[in-house]
Amino acid sequence: MSTTKAVRAGGRTVEVSRPEKVLFPEEGITKADLADYYRAVAPRMLPHLRGRPLMLERHPDGIDGPAFMQKEVPRHFPDWIHRAELPKEGGTVTYAVCDDTATLLYLADQACITPHRFLSKTDRPDHPDRLVFDLDPPGDEFAPVRTAALALHELLDELELPSLVMTTGSRGLHIVVALDGRAPFDDVRGFARDVAELLASRHPDELTTEPRKKARGGRLYLDVQRNAYAQTAVAPYAVRARPGGPVAAPIAWADVTDPDLTAGRWTVTAPDDLLKDNPWKDPPRPRSLTKARSRLSAIQQCPDAPPG
Repeated sequence: MSTTKAVRAGGRTVEVSRPEKVLFPEEGITKADLADYYRAVAPRMLPHLRGRPLMLERHPDGIDGPAFMQKEVPRHFPDWIHRAELPKEGGTVTYAVCDDTATLLYLADQACITPHRFLSKTDRPDHPDRLVFDLDPPGDEFAPVRTAALALHELLDELELPSLVMTTGSRGLHIVVALDGRAPFDDVRGFARDVAELLASRHPDELTTEPRKKARGGRLYLDVQRNAYAQTAVAPYAVRARPGGPVAAPIAWADVTDPDLTAGRWTVTAPDDLLKDNPWKDPPRPRSLTKARSRLSAIQQCPDAPPG
């Protein structure tokens, strides 16, 4: 006989079916554990999800079983879950939008271990309000990621673009810049590519913008490909489908200097540790890329000039 676990959230009751279902075999982490985690982090996580289309990474048989990425909202999703119908080539896609705790819990019930979010919102899907640099290391060592992140932080400061940093729960770090949403995706991606290429030119032996793995030569990849329409990035506080149940954790820039920092330091089993501090409590105001583009052009023309 199947079992369910009723969870109250925002005036709704979400039924978590088969709560004893093990999703992370090595640790024995169950679907109920996943739902409990997302309920605990919801107040912190929801501001980063509201109004954004989601791609759902689902693992119905746990992380060792078959998985799939789901864009289209299934017909069986309840009516109270918000949706956004957006264009694609030759048609449209109706995405789920997570605006409340009940939706987050329902996604957990659907074995959506990881929600991946758009960098734009449903009202202006072609104009991102987030820019993301994904630091993808060539191996398992994390020191190169920390070094690259600090170098990128310094360059963004030169461009007067305040940035935030988070672990991905996978291998690297994401550097996030809040934008005012005026520039379309093509302009934002072009700007991000130019920034990455400038940084790689400053550190040619350590960094690369080469998308082909065989051509990277053991260097860390500065990935800006997520800055495109209908592309997604892992949401802050999202659980990753990896052994140990690591999560994507917002951190402070001071944390990046910690030699013990890793991409998977925080896990689904200890939300209190993750929530103890709120390094993104006072985020920088969104910025325009217009002035930053001018500053970048000036640096490109005089690459040997000292910062500032």
